[in-house]
Amino acid sequence: MSIRFVPSVLAVFFTFSCFFPATAAVKDTAHDAFTIQEDVTVAASPEKAYDRFVTIGRWWDSDHTFSGDAAHLTIDATAGGCFCEVLKNGSVEHMRVVFASRGALLRLKGGLGPLQGTGDGILTVAFVAAGGGTSVSLTYRVWGYSPGGLENDASAVDGVLGQQLTRYRDFVAANPS
Repeated sequence: MSIRFVPSVLAVFFTFSCFFPATAAVKDTAHDAFTIQEDVTVAASPEKAYDRFVTIGRWWDSDHTFSGDAAHLTIDATAGGCFCEVLKNGSVEHMRVVFASRGALLRLKGGLGPLQGTGDGILTVAFVAAGGGTSVSLTYRVWGYSPGGLENDASAVDGVLGQQLTRYRDFVAANPS
């Protein structure tokens, strides 16, 4: 997605949510808030699962970027670090890291995609050893104001994040070491 398509981002969210069913669900909604939780299990230690997650430019879908190229995405996994994207003539901060514990928890604050203009949120990614791999749980709590109500965006955002987490799971499987 290029910058000229930013106004149609919600349409893209809704379109992709139909093709990539969520791995979990929208947990709750209100007029001014919603919570999403997505879960996958990956065949890697919690530390390797975390390390793969923060290489976001290698697994995120380029269709869900402003630049049109996921390779322009980075996460500086330190408190105050940026989940950022380099653009042809600038940059965008998608979220700010507020908690980073390698192999355990990554927490970021901000509004993804079209939510950047209407809301704020906390994205928490927990990594827990499970059998021979790691359970990765992504929870996104969003709040703010949208004229039609944020609850209308919840299933679309859930679909996109479900798609991204599936891509992450597949990336870890293809890059085990």
